[in-house]
Amino acid sequence: MDQSQSPKRPSYGAPGRIPPGLDARSAAILREIVEQYVETGEPVGSRTLSRRLPLNLSAATIRNVMADLTDAGLLFSPHVSAGRLPTDRGLRLFVDGLLHFGELSDDERDVIEHALSQSNRSMQDVLTEASTLLAGLSSAAGLVLAPKSEGPIKHIEFVPLGPGRALVVLVTADGQVENRVIEIPPGLPPSALQEAGNYLNAQLSGRTLPELRARVAEDRAASRTALDALASSVVEAGLATWSAEGRGGSLIVRGQARLLADIDQVEKLGSIQTLFDQLEHQETMLKLLELAEGSDGVRIFIGAESSVFGTAGVSMIVAPARNRDDRIVGAIGVIGPTRINYGRIIPVVDYTARVIGRLLG
Repeated sequence: MDQSQSPKRPSYGAPGRIPPGLDARSAAILREIVEQYVETGEPVGSRTLSRRLPLNLSAATIRNVMADLTDAGLLFSPHVSAGRLPTDRGLRLFVDGLLHFGELSDDERDVIEHALSQSNRSMQDVLTEASTLLAGLSSAAGLVLAPKSEGPIKHIEFVPLGPGRALVVLVTADGQVENRVIEIPPGLPPSALQEAGNYLNAQLSGRTLPELRARVAEDRAASRTALDALASSVVEAGLATWSAEGRGGSLIVRGQARLLADIDQVEKLGSIQTLFDQLEHQETMLKLLELAEGSDGVRIFIGAESSVFGTAGVSMIVAPARNRDDRIVGAIGVIGPTRINYGRIIPVVDYTARVIGRLLG
């Protein structure tokens, strides 16, 4: 294993330092409530806290502190009971200043390294394995934003999928394959798809996608193309699929069932389904990368904090995958309920992102 790629601890808060606005007693109580919430998902009461806290505090004193934390917007009561749960704001304060990060063991690092070995597998298979691996290690939904090839294109093909849809198969000169689904005019004959593929393959000549798009634009402007209007729309759609150079070509999601199984409030299921629908769109990929680019390490979004989803009850942990030139070539992440094990998942995401970045480099 390349020890130079070993992840450093993400720069989140300073565990052990009391966040502003809290004293040592209220910080200890908030931390214990969050840790119990992550473990059980149930409200935490003063009696439970008095038994678990390494402080000589009475249940009445703990209730008073919990009331103060509730007034500060860090805790809330889900129903008429003495128990409390952390709010998104309380979780954010915990993550930024009270969280104790776990450390990956050498065995765990070896498991990640071995699972992502490229031996006899395509890069797409490796990235799919990374998403599955994250889902398994985090018990949440794993995300891998696969890079888009920037090298010469060897072959393009359009495959009909049904009314109004077609699959674009793009093969790069180094053998990588990217598949994307595009919208096409209803009733488009298969001959138009064939014609579009033949035209683009005749124009390749070792060109990259940006060069190919420029060539097609010149051809159309000069009215030299023999494509009819329908085939032309397929060409434009197929090329536009990868229109944002340097951005991701596909978003791989594994473990959706894990996330759905952990969201127990019925009213939130609609929001989660909307989230999965959003994951199908290119705009979501670009936003994920923008989030990853905003930090050198792992970023955590709790509840509606993320501009990508804005979905309550869900947290996202995302990290950039950087190649040897320190250029971002993808993004790795996990989406789960707000009670995911942050201390466990953060180092897993961080290390996996570094391994993927090295492979893509």
